[in-house]
Amino acid sequence: MLHLRIMAPSVHTDAVLDLIDTTVGTTHVAVLKDVGRDPAGDIVLCDVAREAGEKLLHGLRELGIDKEGSIAVENIDLSLSTRADHAEEEAPGEAADAVIWEQLSESTHEESTLTITYAAFMIVATMIAACGVVLDNAILIVGAMAVGPEFGPLAGICTAVVQRAPKLAARSLIALLVGFAAAIVATTVFSLGMDGIGQFNQDLLDDPRPNTSFIWQPDPFSFVVALLAGVVGMLSLTSAKSGALVGVAISVTTVPAGANAAVALSYGEFGQMWGSVEQLLLNLGGIIVAGILTLLAWKALWRTQRGRMTRPPGAPRRK
Repeated sequence: MLHLRIMAPSVHTDAVLDLIDTTVGTTHVAVLKDVGRDPAGDIVLCDVAREAGEKLLHGLRELGIDKEGSIAVENIDLSLSTRADHAEEEAPGEAADAVIWEQLSESTHEESTLTITYAAFMIVATMIAACGVVLDNAILIVGAMAVGPEFGPLAGICTAVVQRAPKLAARSLIALLVGFAAAIVATTVFSLGMDGIGQFNQDLLDDPRPNTSFIWQPDPFSFVVALLAGVVGMLSLTSAKSGALVGVAISVTTVPAGANAAVALSYGEFGQMWGSVEQLLLNLGGIIVAGILTLLAWKALWRTQRGRMTRPPGAPRRK
């Protein structure tokens, strides 16, 4: 269930209540008259089944409530109410499959902004991966994959394309490109420093590395895995199953590829460097393509459900 707090000018309150009444899966409606101060107006509270949340939010935005007032949405972790149970039964579909597009856009906005924290995570993850590729240590590679924050901007690009949000697309692309560029430059300097103190050397890079050689030797499976990871990643975001993102993070070779490119560059191993860049681009491209297609399919699916989210005028609520 979702809990909505709607601040609306008094002239819109009746329209808001009519919309709530005609949306299936709503319950626990309360109106606080003339309590709004900034902006002035009424506060309407209601609970709605997650499956019907997108339909209700879309209607509220069509009324202009997001511009003249505000709409706040909270997830309800526990609701002990027979009415809430009936509301969830009334709404078609399953809560785990529901997509709240506004919530998705907001979460990807936060995760796809270029910040000092984001850049620090990207740089440190790439440096960890650099140690992994030089030592041929698969554990370090997996650790670097899990630490890397690059899926946020990738999800932002996918969401921006589907939602036609050019600002989000530009912000996500800048975070992705600048993040990887900064990480590769910093890791190149890090590699030279490690070589200077005798911890890295070119022989380690040139020796057979059975555990990590795949990083700079892309093949068709690289793109296939990236496609599958993109599907799972977007499903995990739309269904709020964030735990699955860890699996996505350690299944694609983005950060390790950037790390291997940086180390190879520091030693002038341009063959390995370009192989790593190709691996990186294959993974990024596969995730973006799969993510966009997944969101488009999900959007089409829920568009067919939208008509079932409306209660006929005069139809009674389930008690």
